[in-house]
Amino acid sequence: MRIDERNIMFSRMARIEGTPTYEDYYRMHPELKEIDDGIREMPGLCADGTAMYHPLNCPMVTSAFDFLADIKHLVEGPSVACSPFESDPEAFTKRIKGLAMYYGSVLCGITACDESYYYSTRGRHDVVYGQKVEPVHEHTIVFAVEMNKEAIDTAPQIPESLAAVKGYVDAAVVGMLLTYYIKSLGYDARNHMDGNYLMVMPLAAKKAGLGDIGRHGLLVTEKYGSRVRLGAVTTNMPLNHDKNSDFNITDFCKICNRCAFTCPAKAISNQDPKLIDGVERWQIIQEECYKKWRILGTDCGICVSACPFSSEIPETLIEAYKSNPEKGSDILKYHSEKFPIRPFNKEKPDWMKDEV
Repeated sequence: MRIDERNIMFSRMARIEGTPTYEDYYRMHPELKEIDDGIREMPGLCADGTAMYHPLNCPMVTSAFDFLADIKHLVEGPSVACSPFESDPEAFTKRIKGLAMYYGSVLCGITACDESYYYSTRGRHDVVYGQKVEPVHEHTIVFAVEMNKEAIDTAPQIPESLAAVKGYVDAAVVGMLLTYYIKSLGYDARNHMDGNYLMVMPLAAKKAGLGDIGRHGLLVTEKYGSRVRLGAVTTNMPLNHDKNSDFNITDFCKICNRCAFTCPAKAISNQDPKLIDGVERWQIIQEECYKKWRILGTDCGICVSACPFSSEIPETLIEAYKSNPEKGSDILKYHSEKFPIRPFNKEKPDWMKDEV
């Protein structure tokens, strides 16, 4: 079953009391109105009154989101003004992946467009609320940008949030440049970026072979763990598709539990996965997760830092686990010897510290 974007927390928080979209949504979901109205009364992310508020550092995060909001309307790029340049899929694929990596992505995969990872209905903004989503392209290019480990390990402090929003900016820029490049060759394309996605990015990334989805609902990659932000470009340019990843994180997540144990909101299940909409998986309690964000004033990020794969795990241990899931215990042992609970970096960068 496809996910309705209107039901994600960012969409629910975008509803404004007294507007038609507010009235429509809570007419359909009266059971969510009280909890959502309560969260709206809390300070916003990076706002005065939150635990991590700092008058000089917090605007670094919010200004980046303001920038993303200002460019999100550009996702479809310029008009296609020429006939399609004819070449073979191998040549196009080589250049698309090379350009994505050149502009900063660390992983890139291509898969067929599949409605299973698209939202069924849009809901993030009032102007698109209720619009049905139908795939119009043949191919999906999915890429990941790395988030700085030292910054992520400060979670839930402001440097973590800055690393996270930088990831959104980096992914948006990669997607924009790919979109403009593809359109310059006469093919249609669309960037999927923060504030203007048509798809659920972890699902698309899994289909494109970038990794697997963990207990915390995020993509887990072999090399970077969850320390990535994702972007995608859909297009009808002829491209070759990648194979599914042979990296299965489910067996590891069943014995790990680090993200659930360290989650300050207790929003991550510590039980076995359940059958949800026909798929065996875990599901976080998004209301509890997001309430903790509003208390902290940051996007928390502790689960990202706590994932053992977000630290540097020797390739030999990863390959052994892929061959035999029981070897996951060796990865846990290795990680526990380095970090009894999770990595934690107490230090802000010097340029974010107050003068003494």
